[in-house]
Amino acid sequence: MKKHILSLIAMVFLAGQAFAQLPDPGFTVDEHTAIVITDPQNDFLSPNGVTWGVVGKSVEENNTVENIETLFELGQKADLPVFVSPHYYYAHDHKWEFEGALEALMHKIGMFDRKGPLTTENFEGSGADWLERYKKHINNGKAVVTSPHKVYGPETNDLVLQLRKRGINKVILGGMSANLCTESHLRELVEQGFEVAVVKDATAAAVIPGKIDGYQAALVNFRMIASHVFTTKELEKAIGASK
Repeated sequence: MKKHILSLIAMVFLAGQAFAQLPDPGFTVDEHTAIVITDPQNDFLSPNGVTWGVVGKSVEENNTVENIETLFELGQKADLPVFVSPHYYYAHDHKWEFEGALEALMHKIGMFDRKGPLTTENFEGSGADWLERYKKHINNGKAVVTSPHKVYGPETNDLVLQLRKRGINKVILGGMSANLCTESHLRELVEQGFEVAVVKDATAAAVIPGKIDGYQAALVNFRMIASHVFTTKELEKAIGASK
């Protein structure tokens, strides 16, 4: 029995050592690289958004609003294509017969609601609209706005198609929110064969003290899944060095 316990302790120790030495494959920016931003919308990033009460602190601590804008600017300066994967809900989406916990909450609070896919009635300035400061970067005729994803990942929109059609095989990922749409995009893009880096301070997540810390949960998975995890400043240096 004692020998068995010692063996288990040794296994745990070795596993801990291996995790501490988790490889960092790195990420080099080249001509096949794009920037992908998930959900840069008012409901996440504006103090008037319906989720601000739980994400606002994380957004402010990470300087997320400013760092996402820096990603847009880096795309323009470095001539990297920028793709935006938005989240919209229409009236027919509210007739779903079953939902996960956060799907139910999002529908209940009217998050990302739009009148319909073919109208912009009451869209301007709504929770589903872009944060105002991002509009010049998204509405510039260069950014690619994909069809909306419906739950968290890009399996339900045309992001992968749009990336493939532009010859992209490497993605720099930021946007909202860290442990939901951003992480889900990371997972699916990796499964689809893309090399993906995440910018950890160009995202944020819901934090409920003593109960939930979505941001810390995402950081763990970013490190384990992505090829590399950047800060915005580190990415600026990396892009500068690649040019």
